Amino acid sequence: MEFSNSVKHREHCVAGKDTETGKWIRPVADAAGKELDNTHGESMFRPLQIVEIELAESAWLINQPENWIVGHAPWIQRGNIEAHEVGGYLDAPETLWGIGDRIAYSEIENRNIKIAQSLYLVRVDELKMDKNPRNKWRASFSYQGNHYDLSVTDPNAHNHLPNPQHQSILCVSLGEKFKPQGSEEDYCFKIVAAII
Repeated sequence: MEFSNSVKHREHCVAGKDTETGKWIRPVADAAGKELDNTHGESMFRPLQIVEIELAESAWLINQPENWIVGHAPWIQRGNIEAHEVGGYLDAPETLWGIGDRIAYSEIENRNIKIAQSLYLVRVDELKMDKNPRNKWRASFSYQGNHYDLSVTDPNAHNHLPNPQHQSILCVSLGEKFKPQGSEEDYCFKIVAAII
């Protein structure tokens, strides 16, 4: 079940849940978690579609344990679910990996913060979307009483503007290790990968 097909380095970052186990799967191109380049036609697929994907091997990373390298077979759509059925797939973490928009990678690497899963499908409150000074979308919302202001990589973010009050389910992802300009430390940023 696909819940996200977002943009990462101008390529695709797809994520979904196994329809049998309910566990998250993030298909990737290699063991380093490289984004997909549409070799298998993954850009054709959208959230809420059931897609059959050949998974070659686990590409577990300490900050993204759900990564799987995809096989060579084409992706096949096997159906879809309606928006009102999404509630059965929701996650219920206490927080989204703590408070704030990022986690210091050293905290993950030193096991001070353990990442059991790097993807959540959650119902949020008070969702607002705006563009920052660099013309990038951000989502501001409340989850379990905590306020978050996160970057949005959903390529259809602009479609949610007319009625954002009706969009309350987000696929939130913990991103790859990244060193912001001027920083001495690497971080994993929290990202809104899809607005359902």
